[in-house]
Amino acid sequence: MEQILANGLYLGAQYALIALGLTLIFALMNVLNFAHGQMYVLGGFVTYTVYGQLGLPFFVALGCSALTLAVVGALIERFLFRPVLARSHREESSMLLAAGIAFFMDAVILLVFGEKQRGVPKIVGGVLNWDFRLIMPYDRILIGVLALLSIAAFILFMSYSRTGRALRAMAQDRVAAQLMGVDVDRYAMIGFALGAMLAGLVGGLLVTITGVNLGMGGPTSIKAFLMVMIGGAGVISGAIAGGFILGMMESVGLTLLSAYGDITYLVIFASLMVFLAIRPQGLMGKPWG
Repeated sequence: MEQILANGLYLGAQYALIALGLTLIFALMNVLNFAHGQMYVLGGFVTYTVYGQLGLPFFVALGCSALTLAVVGALIERFLFRPVLARSHREESSMLLAAGIAFFMDAVILLVFGEKQRGVPKIVGGVLNWDFRLIMPYDRILIGVLALLSIAAFILFMSYSRTGRALRAMAQDRVAAQLMGVDVDRYAMIGFALGAMLAGLVGGLLVTITGVNLGMGGPTSIKAFLMVMIGGAGVISGAIAGGFILGMMESVGLTLLSAYGDITYLVIFASLMVFLAIRPQGLMGKPWG
């Protein structure tokens, strides 16, 4: 039981951080960012390059990953999503744009980094062995703690900073926020950059554990959408809850269902369909949207 809980918390912290970036962008702009997984992958490759290839300290590489993705996110919002949303009132336009960005980023990653799996040296060595009931490598513990600290820092930023309050106001009512003097264009770009930065941060963290390759973008986006659907679209607390629920479900499934083959995600998807049939707005979403 201790092992299942520890694995679930470790996975949940990573998943919650991924879902936070996606749900923030959706809450601010009503845009489903299908390129979120590709941003995660790009963050992993930046950390791989700076830490694994150039030999700079891991935290420097992690900062480079977060900064790079923040810049990429800001540019995507400013020069792609903003013009499309201003000229088109059809939701399909932003969805097709997001899908196009995902394919474009896949092509760029393939061109620059190739399709092979990349990994980096362990940050710390050794394994925690607690009476054979809990076995956890120290690097996973460190990554899990860093993810939890990042989630806490994000919550504090959104709750107490001026920028965070402006972003929350936009998420609640964009028109009302604009009437109150909030520069919605500026804060939309900041919010998109922050969401992309969170994706890059998780990619930088997990490249030390799982490595990174071109094919990880799509599955990561699917998991992010799963978490948002579980918690409620556009609800930050729901994204965190959805991340930890998915992490715990995956931990339980991989432990209890391993004897039946690779059916963990079959059970998770089936459970999700039943849940959404009962509560389509998610745990913390409102029935009216």
